[in-house]
Amino acid sequence: MPAPEAIGAFALVRKMLAQLCDLESILRCPVSLHPLVRDGDVLRSHAGAQCYPEVGGTPVLIDFRCSVRKREELLAQAAQSAIARPSHRGVLHHVKRLVSPEKESTRRNIDRLIHALPRRGGATVLVIGGGTIGQGLGALYDDPDLRVIAFDLYASPNVQFVADAHQIPLAESSCDAVVIQAVLEHVLEPQRVVQEIWRVLKPNGLVYAETPFLQQVHEGAYDFTRFTESGHRYLFKQFEMIDSGVSGGPGTQLIWSLDYFARSLFRSRLAGKMCKLAFAWLRLFDQFIPPSYASDAASGVYFLGRRSLVTVDPDSIIDFYRGAHC
Repeated sequence: MPAPEAIGAFALVRKMLAQLCDLESILRCPVSLHPLVRDGDVLRSHAGAQCYPEVGGTPVLIDFRCSVRKREELLAQAAQSAIARPSHRGVLHHVKRLVSPEKESTRRNIDRLIHALPRRGGATVLVIGGGTIGQGLGALYDDPDLRVIAFDLYASPNVQFVADAHQIPLAESSCDAVVIQAVLEHVLEPQRVVQEIWRVLKPNGLVYAETPFLQQVHEGAYDFTRFTESGHRYLFKQFEMIDSGVSGGPGTQLIWSLDYFARSLFRSRLAGKMCKLAFAWLRLFDQFIPPSYASDAASGVYFLGRRSLVTVDPDSIIDFYRGAHC
């Protein structure tokens, strides 16, 4: 049983999120996109062909024929994460913040997104991969004028439902903005996920994405893809670009490499983390590296854009290149 302080924290997160009962009008069957109706402790598609169980009060809206998760395994695990996700408290929390501090670019871009959203009546923001609250995203959850919807491939106090981003179980044009941080490397078909983002966004809706470029494998078997800044821009080819750039520079990338060098050499995750802590200061050099050089050696990249009816041409992406390797 969680400690009392943990239960209090869970309740606080729940208050930040939109209530599940308020979302049922926009929930959709991931297979047919038909509306869902409640039938006891399950949600059933309006046509009645598919039904979706709840686990601990959290609906599981996944078409398991097209997902990396298996139905029997997920239900047997009470919809918990397929990989271990350690929580960091006390001294470990401070160490974690030291080696992986919030990025200024994330806070800045989230503030830009919030201020660009319509304020009258409240805007709906979808967080994909919201099982944990991502670094720099706190402002989304703290804004009383925003209605936050979040899902992940596992249940947590931070999500209203479990779903697969390849088939977002929401109605078309139901969201004013979508935030997807450190997720696209963990999906099998990133382009399909981005198409789903486009579908659920309202006309002129906003998207903010952060995705790794030069990072080692993390989350084991659930890690698939990396993007250069140009590749990331083309992934969001159906969006008008507001901004694009580096979310972690070469210094941050070097820390990642040293971490994995040490853990590989000594066959020890702890050795890697100690090396990462010892060289955390390398991140300070990122502020002195010009954007063009940073783009070619970035740890990660970001994209802030607006839903558009105009698609980026393949040849124009060559002109988009911002790096120093000419």
